[in-house]
Amino acid sequence: MGVEVHQRERFSLELSEASSLGQGLRIVRLIVDREKRGRGLLGVSQLAAELDMDQGRVSRLTRELCDLAILERVERGPFRAGPAFFQLAASLNAGWIGRARSELELFVAEFGLRARLSVRDGVRVILLRTSSNDGVPGSFVKPGMVTPVWCTGSGRALLWDHKATDVEELLQGVDFIGVGGPRAAHSVSEVCELMERDRPQGFVGAAEEFEHDVHEVAVPVRDPGGRVTAALAVLGSSAAFEGRAGEIAEALHSAAKRLSAVGSGRGGVS
Repeated sequence: MGVEVHQRERFSLELSEASSLGQGLRIVRLIVDREKRGRGLLGVSQLAAELDMDQGRVSRLTRELCDLAILERVERGPFRAGPAFFQLAASLNAGWIGRARSELELFVAEFGLRARLSVRDGVRVILLRTSSNDGVPGSFVKPGMVTPVWCTGSGRALLWDHKATDVEELLQGVDFIGVGGPRAAHSVSEVCELMERDRPQGFVGAAEEFEHDVHEVAVPVRDPGGRVTAALAVLGSSAAFEGRAGEIAEALHSAAKRLSAVGSGRGGVS
């Protein structure tokens, strides 16, 4: 009898732990998804309403997740992904994503430029990795940063294979007003014009499309099947690219090919 009671208690505990794990993952998934999509972040009561969960339970689970640094909040404000979340994500960076770290640093050493690896989520560009000289402590430039696809070098490199009809369908309903730098596109047709201008030279050249005084050169990274899966970009002042854009683009294409080779299993991981 005592053994049966013990087994029931243990089973009940296991169910409770599984339930807590599942609910915790739902909370993390919602917070990360909203942050990734640039939507407003949520507090305890809003999370509870959004997930249809008890507010007290959400409060306890978020507190535990913050203790683990998977989530973080500033001065009891809304929740966002914490450092442990990004450390866990980084630990899974095998293959071409892991190799990208050394590739990005090549552009620091050879050209003195900032370098980035990004992927696309709809009309958003998500930053995966940056070079060591990109951003400063407290800067908004960090893995997970979201920027527009239509007015960044990385974004337009991710649209490299898109036809005009594809771009129009993707950007349908996008509000261009007030987004980007002084030379950003403000319509679908302007985005397509920029793409057609850049294709003959084989790389994206984005001058002040997202930030004042920032120029970008970017190229697509392809998977073994030839599909565009990521973008490599370097950023700097106009003087940094003067007379060297072609050379820099060639170096970017070489790095992109090496990352593709890693993805196909033909290259090593450093």
